[in-house]
Amino acid sequence: QVQLVESGGGLVQPGGSLTLSCAASGFTLDYYAIAWFRQAPGKEREGVSCISSWEVPKYYLDSVKGRFTTSKDNSKTMAYLQMNGLKPEDTAVYYCATSRLTRDSGCSVVTTDGKWLEHWGQGTLVTVSS
Repeated sequence: QVQLVESGGGLVQPGGSLTLSCAASGFTLDYYAIAWFRQAPGKEREGVSCISSWEVPKYYLDSVKGRFTTSKDNSKTMAYLQMNGLKPEDTAVYYCATSRLTRDSGCSVVTTDGKWLEHWGQGTLVTVSS
């Protein structure tokens, strides 16, 4: 079955960098888009980015544009979220997610609340603090 497993979270000082990984199994990553979401304590989940094999990567938050980069390596069945210039407000649990719908529609099915995505990882915690 479809499985997504995030890793790479941790504690980092403001201005630091982290790269999150999303290991995908049970499906052919080439044909699917991978979206990244985050949920900060006490806040709603929000979409961060999305990448497919045939679209320009999308970033849904103005606050991460220019600092975060999403990518995926189909041969390794891995997706990544590289985060630079981290700020305390980036503190959150980060999730990767996908849907069979992305096979046909790519990132266009990704909404900021992720309601159309049926496969989610367990999340990885990123804490930005001095």
